[in-house]
Formats: sequence, C-alpha cells, structure tokens
Amino acid sequence: MSRCVIVIPTYDEVENLPRLVPRLLELDPRIEVLVVDDASPDGTGRVADQLAHADPRVHVLHRASKDGLGPAYREGLAEALRLGATWVIQMDADFSHPPDAVPKLLREIESFDVVLGSRYLDGITVVNWPIERILLSYFGNAYVRLVTRLPISDTTGGFRCIRREILERIDFENIRSNGYAFQIEMNHRFVHVGARIKELPYFFLDRTHGQSKLTPRIGLEALWVAWRLRIARARGRL
Repeated sequence: MSRCVIVIPTYDEVENLPRLVPRLLELDPRIEVLVVDDASPDGTGRVADQLAHADPRVHVLHRASKDGLGPAYREGLAEALRLGATWVIQMDADFSHPPDAVPKLLREIESFDVVLGSRYLDGITVVNWPIERILLSYFGNAYVRLVTRLPISDTTGGFRCIRREILERIDFENIRSNGYAFQIEMNHRFVHVGARIKELPYFFLDRTHGQSKLTPRIGLEALWVAWRLRIARARGRL
C-alpha cells in the first residue's frame, strides 16, 4: 500500500498541533504524520508524543534545539524516507496550509513528480496578511524568479507533495539554505533534475494561534541564495 508521510516542523505550536494532526489522519488512510519538534519550550513535543502514543500513524522526531527550518526539514525528509514513504508532503503546523487541500495534492501526485501549492498562480490567494507583508512576499517571489529563472509562481512556498524517487535524486540533505531559502533551493533542484512539476492554487490563511517565526534574516537569506543559485547554474553545477 502506498504511504504518504506529512512532515510538519514545529516550534511552539502547542495550540495548533492537537487540532491539525487528527484532521489530517481522517483525510486518507494512507496518510501518516511526522512531527519534527525543535525542543519547543511550550510543550509541543510532549503533545506530539501523546498523539503518537494514541495512534501508530503519528511519528515524532525530537531535535535538541531550534536552529531553523532547513535543518528541521533535512532531518524530517530523511526520516520520512526511512519510514517507507511513497510520497512526502511538507506542511506548516499553523493551518496556513489548509488540510482540505491535501487530497488535491495526492490526486495530482499520481501524474507528476512534485505538486506545489501556490499562493500566486491565480493572482494573490493570501488571506488576513497585512498589505505590506503581501507585497513583500509577492515582489520577493518575482525577484527570485527573475534571478533564478525558475518557472514556478511561488518559489518560497512550503506546501508541496514530492515523490520518493525525486527526493532520493536531489541530495536534499546537503542543502545549506534555511528558512524561505531552503524552499527556493528545493525548487531549484526539482527543476535541475527535470522533475514533472504541477502547481495548484490554494488559499493561504494567516495563523490565528501562536506566533510567526519570520525574521528579517530569513528574508535576506532568500535574496542572497537566489544569486548563489544563479551563479551555480551559470557554472553548470548546483
């Protein structure tokens, strides 16, 4: 039987996790959830362990400290492959990535190698963000597309479904980037290996519980990484 492992990095998501995980598990019997917790001081890791104890389809990976989205995803994706995932979904814990969109990703992955949720494929489908953040994200994406020449509308998005075979080809464990830059570099590697990519529009909802982890440093890294990838492409290497 095919298995879909949803990798969810967490840091202080104690309010969201117990609402999100049961919602995901009821969507499809093939779905399993892997929580990657960065030693959350609010007890998120303990809640994740309780969810795993109650349902064998929930797995938990505890990390010693918070050192960013990139390292958490590198460990989480590797663990998902070790668990035997046929497909891996990357998803945030704060409901900004709607659970109801997951079945659409699973339907499309039957015909593609990577299915990307997009906030900018059909205009701007972002809800409850302040206008300055929407503009920063939208034009930041335009900048990254211009520099990297990626044929993807939402280069910094973190909602995607990936075939196991593609993950095994892109050497994700050696991606140095963090934050949004990690998502950019993942997309760059998908294109580099010739993956069949499908984008699906979805409504991105700003979190209602917990605090955003976005910092200026994360945004600046994305701008720098775009040029690093452009230079690497010009030299014929990643």
